Amino acid sequence: MTGRATMDAIKAVTAERQWEQFHAPENLAKSVAVEAGELLQCFQWGAEFDVDRVQDELADVLTYCLLLADKLGVDPEQIVLQKLAVTREKYPVDKARGRSTKYDAL
Repeated sequence: MTGRATMDAIKAVTAERQWEQFHAPENLAKSVAVEAGELLQCFQWGAEFDVDRVQDELADVLTYCLLLADKLGVDPEQIVLQKLAVTREKYPVDKARGRSTKYDAL
């Protein structure tokens, strides 16, 4: 998913600024939501968007997600793969292909 170099760079920026003190799990989760809202704002008034702004906001969301995973001691790649396995079970291809129906209504 992300290389070790990416996480090391995030941790370096955080350490240089002594921001670890603010990175309790609940604060990081709140930050994910705040940044996701800013990402959503990029699309608020229509289909046109500023690619650079979207990239910046997406980077913020991903950064906080990676910091939260690190704080919780979980491997982001592993938890995504685990969730995909659950999704495959809940949404069998023969029932879910091309449909947005929730799993309990398939």
